[in-house]
Amino acid sequence: MRLLPAAAALTAALAVWTLPADAQSRGDWTVGIGFGYILPKDDNGSLLDGAADLEVGDNGRPTFTAEYFIWDNVGIELLAALPFEHNLFSDDLGGQIGSTKHLPPTLSLQYHFPTGTAFTPFLGAGLNYTTFFDEDATGAIEGEDLSIGDSWGIAFHGGVDYAFGERGAFRADVRWIDIDAEVKLNGDDIGDAEIDPWVFGVSYIYKF
Repeated sequence: MRLLPAAAALTAALAVWTLPADAQSRGDWTVGIGFGYILPKDDNGSLLDGAADLEVGDNGRPTFTAEYFIWDNVGIELLAALPFEHNLFSDDLGGQIGSTKHLPPTLSLQYHFPTGTAFTPFLGAGLNYTTFFDEDATGAIEGEDLSIGDSWGIAFHGGVDYAFGERGAFRADVRWIDIDAEVKLNGDDIGDAEIDPWVFGVSYIYKF
């Protein structure tokens, strides 16, 4: 949540601009390249029948989007990214207990509100699939076989585009994603990782 004040200030600043912008029309495509920062929620579940807490660290990586407009102002967007990497912690087990990487492709249906200005907010919802890999056990469980299962969940998306030309725009956005995954040690289920992160992003969007 610590990035929300900055995001609000950025949105307010963009709202001041009132330059004309083209609406998104059926058949348009946009692609985007940017940076996303994942902030997992506090308290990310428990392990070993509740004997140990679990905390998942923050991380940021480059992101990529592609959106196709099936109707005027209504698009289907696919989010991709370079692999995110998170450290795993448990105070009850003495601190850091491992790390993992994941990819979070997300498909969303989005509505872009036509304003007749350079400022175009949008809202969307969809489905996320998160796959975890390269798990590494450290600390109290070093040398053990740590694994995290894949996750399916809903995702919500909102943000604003500021058009600075016929085809280019700057985007600031935020997502909430439902990510819950089974944690195993040496093949045995030891608990669940409840990550449910906020994802804050900025990107350059190109329309064609």
